[in-house]
Amino acid sequence: MNVTETTQTQMTPPGGAKPRSPEFRLAADALRGLRQDLFHDAFAYRPLPRMRVDGPLTRRLPEGIREYAAWTPHAAVAAAGLLAMAVATADGDGEGHASIRTLLCAFLALIPVLLTLIRPIGAFWVSLAATPVVAVFGSSWSEWPWLPGTFVAHLTVLTVVALRTRPRTAAWMWLLTAAYGMGAETTLGSGHYYGTNTVPLLFVSALALLVVTVLHIRREAEQEVTAQQSETAQERSKRTLLEERTTIARELHDVVAHHMSVVAIQAEAAPYRVENPPPELEQAFVTIRENAVAALTELRRVLGVVRAEDYEAPDAPQPTLADLDALLANVRDAGLTVEKAVTGAVRELPQGVELSAYRIVQEALSNSLRHAPGAAARVEIGYVLGGLGLRIVNGPTPATSLTKSTHGAGHGITGMRERVTMLDGEMTAGGTDDGGYEVTVFLPVPPAEEPA
Repeated sequence: MNVTETTQTQMTPPGGAKPRSPEFRLAADALRGLRQDLFHDAFAYRPLPRMRVDGPLTRRLPEGIREYAAWTPHAAVAAAGLLAMAVATADGDGEGHASIRTLLCAFLALIPVLLTLIRPIGAFWVSLAATPVVAVFGSSWSEWPWLPGTFVAHLTVLTVVALRTRPRTAAWMWLLTAAYGMGAETTLGSGHYYGTNTVPLLFVSALALLVVTVLHIRREAEQEVTAQQSETAQERSKRTLLEERTTIARELHDVVAHHMSVVAIQAEAAPYRVENPPPELEQAFVTIRENAVAALTELRRVLGVVRAEDYEAPDAPQPTLADLDALLANVRDAGLTVEKAVTGAVRELPQGVELSAYRIVQEALSNSLRHAPGAAARVEIGYVLGGLGLRIVNGPTPATSLTKSTHGAGHGITGMRERVTMLDGEMTAGGTDDGGYEVTVFLPVPPAEEPA
């Protein structure tokens, strides 16, 4: 197959149908827009909303008047309808049948205007249908096909409906009005009436619709500007928050990471400065260095999260209760006597519960090391049907123990409570009768999240 055949195949629609021209597609799109704007749900109930009263002028009104000011658009439409009714009534004359025709024309001028308050598209069709009826029953023959009452009513309907819809709908209404007026003048107006007024109606309505279109464009521009300002404010706030987080991360790195690095280096070099150090001392320095390196690793991961623009879960695996034995061994190397007791059926829990439980035990044992040196501690873990129970208790500080540490800002208990609150759990912390300290925690686990 050559290039020409390929091109012809691509231009020919499937099924052997002839290709549609751009003009045909344009006309089809126009008819589709007409059907969507003026025929689809034409008489749908769309009540006119009340006006907002938080503007620069209405905000200054008294409270009682402000409530009524919200109905200003409805009152304006009703006043325009009464004006059209008055014009239709003044245009009629005579008695008997003439007065009945005048009253009918007046109501046919009022009803479409009031209908714009609840069914705007339907009001246009009612106004357009009422125009030939008023032209037949009206008593004024000086102007045709728009008698004075219908002239005012239809102009009001076009303006109100254009305000309540979009510019494309207003353009369709103006074109249909022009088609009706020109058609009526061409078929019935020649030689029977003194004058026609379709051109004046189209000119005045075009000016009104132009003003309404400008208002629509201005309103859309204001909405776009407001949206852009809101987006800019969010981006500015996000950037400020990121800068603050970066500053915090930098300060943490400069202060904490530096000192922890110094601790790790000195702990590694200390055994070489003592001749024939005992094995216990070497093991103590090894434990100090391992803890310092682990703290640096955790710190770098936290700083990576703080510096990140969008939070992402760290790649490194988070500790769970399965790692608790390593934690207890580390604490024992630091000089704390601790034992563990597990009750219930051990099972895998949600990651958030596992991590929080591990951190709570870690912080509680750290508090025991700092504030109760030489005391024995006990960690109890209970797997129950509704969640996980934790109890970390340490005995009183021995009289011959080392001096209590004064380091720490007192945020350990606060951090544990925040973790428990985040998981909708319960926590109690306080001294025991024998002078020790006890932390009791319950972390609920919904049954749906528990593995079978």
